[in-house]
Amino acid sequence: MEPVPMLLAMTYRAMGDQFHDRLRQIGLEPLRPAHGYVFRFLKEKRATTVDIGQHLGVTKQAAAKIVNELDDWGYVLREPHPTDKRAQYVTLTTKGRDYLKFADNLWSDLEGEMAEAIGEDTLATIRQGLAAYLQHVHGEDQPGLRPVW
Repeated sequence: MEPVPMLLAMTYRAMGDQFHDRLRQIGLEPLRPAHGYVFRFLKEKRATTVDIGQHLGVTKQAAAKIVNELDDWGYVLREPHPTDKRAQYVTLTTKGRDYLKFADNLWSDLEGEMAEAIGEDTLATIRQGLAAYLQHVHGEDQPGLRPVW
């Protein structure tokens, strides 16, 4: 049997693949996992492209490409930065916030399918165990969702 970290990575990948397959089936833009991390990062705040790049662990240019795509699709809005004329703040639009709600529902559906496959009690135990481990490693200062590339 595979080590737990490998099983977690493979499970995350399998669920992510199912998530993106469903996005394609309903005809949404070709969103990638990096876009999802940006949605989550902007959920409660606005940020600059530099902030987004630092969060994703990519260059400013790579972050700008992602922001450009999300802007072209109407998911984000760019606003002038009040003190730095070279920078812009990026925020989610109504379409972006609606997508985030849709994505949360889709993840919930996939989680329900996992519960059907392994049992609700097993899923609840896994959730409790993972939350306890994160609490053990990070304490109250949880780092939030970040890419693992």
